[in-house]
Amino acid sequence: MMIRTVLEIDGMMCGMCEAHINDAVRREFKVKKVTSSHKKGITEIISEQAPDKERLTAIITELGYKLNGISDEEYKKKGFFSRK
Repeated sequence: MMIRTVLEIDGMMCGMCEAHINDAVRREFKVKKVTSSHKKGITEIISEQAPDKERLTAIITELGYKLNGISDEEYKKKGFFSRK
């Protein structure tokens, strides 16, 4: 089972901001995928287990951004051949 973790982040202004956050998350956690959108103000992490929320908060804060929320849910991959 995979977990999708969504972070609501204030302060991302551009692609470099997204890259800083993605790189920091990859350094600190074992993730399958991490993507950020400064336009939406979110970072999405796909991993086998939910990352530690306190550690995530510390990392985002250390980078100079404000973490407004974290949510976890089971991640179901939307396969090309998925049945309806």
